Amino acid sequence: SGAERKILEFNLIFEMSWINRLQKRWQLKDHKQVWIVLLVFACTGFTVYFLKPQLLSWLNIGEARTFCVCVLYYIVVLPLYILILVVYGFIFGQSAFFLAFSKRFVYRIISIFRMKTNK
Repeated sequence: SGAERKILEFNLIFEMSWINRLQKRWQLKDHKQVWIVLLVFACTGFTVYFLKPQLLSWLNIGEARTFCVCVLYYIVVLPLYILILVVYGFIFGQSAFFLAFSKRFVYRIISIFRMKTNK
């Protein structure tokens, strides 16, 4: 029907607009590359999620979920996340993008700590 077609057209326009924004922001060649980058982020997130119990066990943390435990977990998981991101980027043929992305990310984290120490 006409209403279904308009909804489909709207969804297609909406989908393409956010993909175009990501493509422009990340300076990627085409939509396929955007989808691959999103897939790499998803795979990295799932991997870190599945590694969380092992990491907490390795840190010798039981069921305690205090503020200090959370901070310690994120301090440990952040470099691991970056490493896994670069590995998946390499596997999916996007190593240049993810090496540059990781470098910018690390520089931002370092700059945050530099601002706090300079005050």
